[in-house]
Amino acid sequence: MLLPAVRQRWSRFHLVTLSPCLLLLIASGSHADDWPRFLGPLGTSVSSEKGIIAPWPKDGLRIVWHRKLGTGYGAPSIAGGKLYVFDRAVEKVELGGKAGYRETKRARLVCLDARTAVEQWKFEYPTGYKDFYGYNNGPRCCPVIDGERVYIYGAEGMLHCLNAKTGLPTWKVDTHKEFGVIQNFFGVGSTPVVEGDLLIVMVGGSPEGSDPREFQDLKGNKSAIVAFDKMTGKVRYRISDELASYAGIVVAPVNGKRLGLAFCRGGLLAFHPADGKIDFHFPWRAPDLESVNASNPVVIGDQVLISECYGPGGVLLKLSPGKADVVWSDAKKAKTKKSLMCHWNTPIVHDGYVYGCSGRNTPDADLRCVELATGKVMWREVGDPRLNRTSLLMVDGHFVCLSEEGTLRLLKVNPQKFDVVSEMDVVDPTTKQLLLDYPCWAAPVLANGLMYIRGEDRLVCLELIK
Repeated sequence: MLLPAVRQRWSRFHLVTLSPCLLLLIASGSHADDWPRFLGPLGTSVSSEKGIIAPWPKDGLRIVWHRKLGTGYGAPSIAGGKLYVFDRAVEKVELGGKAGYRETKRARLVCLDARTAVEQWKFEYPTGYKDFYGYNNGPRCCPVIDGERVYIYGAEGMLHCLNAKTGLPTWKVDTHKEFGVIQNFFGVGSTPVVEGDLLIVMVGGSPEGSDPREFQDLKGNKSAIVAFDKMTGKVRYRISDELASYAGIVVAPVNGKRLGLAFCRGGLLAFHPADGKIDFHFPWRAPDLESVNASNPVVIGDQVLISECYGPGGVLLKLSPGKADVVWSDAKKAKTKKSLMCHWNTPIVHDGYVYGCSGRNTPDADLRCVELATGKVMWREVGDPRLNRTSLLMVDGHFVCLSEEGTLRLLKVNPQKFDVVSEMDVVDPTTKQLLLDYPCWAAPVLANGLMYIRGEDRLVCLELIK
């Protein structure tokens, strides 16, 4: 996988810019929903908020504030009026006679007021992570907020529990030291999940002495999934020789019981989250050495959809105790005939249809709608160079569609056609410069009427609901 060239499209010297109408927004009250973890309250990238602005104004949605970030790829998380964003700190330097920024050796979690971007506190720790493939060296996971605690999982494998009000550390685990987690591919990138009194983490460690460059020789050491006591960090169980992927763990009710679903490096691992008992393992991975699974499992009743973009594509499984039966599969289809090949985005299922981006690389990716029951492609949008790879947020009968280039679109949820309501580029009203630069790989976040979009090194807050 190659990192496409980054286009420099805006000045890097603004730290925080507040909307002149911010006091009016604060006075207007807030909406009900927080966004405390990866892909929102239910982990589905679906919001229950209502009353979005549709269509958008001619000049686009109002920018409430924007703020310079360090490096990283994860979305922010929001709870209790506070926003938490995990990145790698940068410092201003002179490069060839011009001012610029470079990464430091400090990962950091910054807590902001979600409506004003005023910093509340920050926590930093040392990191030496360096990506083998030339991607930036910041965190890949978003923060996970649970009451008075916030959890972060760094690219190098450091797991921290912090006090969400103060930023003071409660406990930490070095997964490299404790479980043999090695860097391999793109570092650690599977966001943990809280389930009851547990923090469940895809660890995927290897035996002592494993070479991080010899991917083909890596073996597991019974730490694919590790459940920690969320209050103390004590290990409650560890299971499976699977290796880690970049998909987040999903826990959902299936056939009347809670089931954990981890789309690990080699396939889908189902387990009972309370005690770690393994239910089944369904192999699903491309044969290419440098292939990864990165899209979350999507649970629909007693079915689960998984998808990847390096080889087999998508598959819909019907679950029963101890096994998974294939409903439909892309495995034997030609590449151009596959139903759904998700890369790092997680598709959204609504009323029997799946909506998501299919394709590994920018030139061959398209947004599409697929009939869930059969895998039939209902429509696919191709040919727009500003669409490319995208992420979706569903809210109030619409999708907010974010292109990796930074273009935002408002779409109607429509299984019959690609139905555009509005489109905008995020432009600073004062400087007239674009605020979102490639890669915009984190899915949009919506909390209490405000939408948060992350680009290469900037976080932008937009008013989606008045």
